[in-house]
Amino acid sequence: MSKESFNDYKLSKEIVNALDSLEYRNPTAVQSKVIPLVLEKMDLVVKSQTGSGKTASYGIPICELIDWKENKPQALILTPTRELAVQVKEDFINLGRYKRIKATAVYGKQPFAIQKTELKQKTHVVVGTPGRVLDHIERGTLALDRIHYLVIDEADEMLNMGFIEQVEAIIKEIPRKRVTMLFSATLPEEVKNLSLNYMKTPIDIEIKSTGLTTDKIDHSLFEVAEDDKFSMLKDVTIVENSDSCIIFCRTKDRVDTLCDQLVDLGYSCDQIHGGMIQEDRLDVMNDFRRGEFRYLIATDVAARGIDIDNITHVINYDLPLEKESYVHRTGRTGRAGQKGKAITFVTPFEDRFLSEIEEYIGFEIPKIAAPSKEEVSDKKPAFEAKMNVEPTIKQAKSERLNKQIMKLYFNGGKKKKLRAVDFVGTIAKIDGVSVEDIGIITILDNVSYVEILDDKGPVVLKKMKDTTIKGKQLKVYEAKKK
Repeated sequence: MSKESFNDYKLSKEIVNALDSLEYRNPTAVQSKVIPLVLEKMDLVVKSQTGSGKTASYGIPICELIDWKENKPQALILTPTRELAVQVKEDFINLGRYKRIKATAVYGKQPFAIQKTELKQKTHVVVGTPGRVLDHIERGTLALDRIHYLVIDEADEMLNMGFIEQVEAIIKEIPRKRVTMLFSATLPEEVKNLSLNYMKTPIDIEIKSTGLTTDKIDHSLFEVAEDDKFSMLKDVTIVENSDSCIIFCRTKDRVDTLCDQLVDLGYSCDQIHGGMIQEDRLDVMNDFRRGEFRYLIATDVAARGIDIDNITHVINYDLPLEKESYVHRTGRTGRAGQKGKAITFVTPFEDRFLSEIEEYIGFEIPKIAAPSKEEVSDKKPAFEAKMNVEPTIKQAKSERLNKQIMKLYFNGGKKKKLRAVDFVGTIAKIDGVSVEDIGIITILDNVSYVEILDDKGPVVLKKMKDTTIKGKQLKVYEAKKK
């Protein structure tokens, strides 16, 4: 029986408060099926498109079940990409904010030593890419003996990227007494084998996809010669006049070239591909999520599980050569109940790849005529007017929650024999402040960080300037924003 409200799950007040702050009102289809089963600690295989709310479907119950007092990781979430790992970590932090859940992301291209230091602290949830997780396991820097919950997210993308053997190696190191959840948009044979070999009579859940139906996404196809693609793209973007659009290309070089061409024409755009450094990729995705620019030129790295609502259009400038990629690309639009358009350019030499995609998705993509000169001319004034308007910056779903939080820096840590309980006990004695107002506490060798929730930060900061902790007077400041 599906639930109408998150209150029906008998969740703790800490989790309910976080859901309210994040403006989560009613469970999505996948959440209503998955949450109660995870709370009952059942193994699951979930076939569901991205954009269905699946991260919260496992994040909410895992946060509910986690024992805050346990210092070692209790949940391990495996993701195919660095971007998704960072995003899932943030989701866990936001969902578990009032329960003080500490989540850490581990992935390649970030210094190992930084992650090693984080993993030495109290950590409830570890989110990571298979290669870096395995690296930490082999070096003994990731404790697995208290892992009770394992999530394999975007399992089909793990397969496409060649990570399945690493995933299996990780699974073999985790205690057998655990709850295992596998999420995938598609279920190839190798992914099914994971459930057969490493899960205990899992429950199969399939959420009927709206991502490939004309109900949510209007699919269309333009036949175009390779040399005419850019001209076609200009006409299509003028006619469609998107608010938020991803344009997919096959290679990094193509992304670089196309982005430069569009910038020269005055388009509000940026780019993302695997050749960029990690910080730049994350910055671009955050800017796109906030609406700082309207057109994102991307390789398939942006199609893998990135959670951005209100993308109105996806344009396949290059047809994907892997049929699964069509599902992941077009699944960027038509999310969270919104309508979207998926437009694909096909050259005369790509019929075989198109046939494979259409057989895979179960319908023929409608071919439509190129926009006429008259139509482009009629639409151009509105397009140019929108190009000259300053973008409307969107508020991230976690922004309201984060605005209420102040992180405090204290110049004392483990070397002064300080523990989390010392900070909690002292701060909770301040008038008007309770234990529920204290968030994540991170204690390093020489410094500590304490999150204060519910806009109580200024009160605590002022009071702690002349209040001792465990008999020690520490310097306290508002921590610098990263």
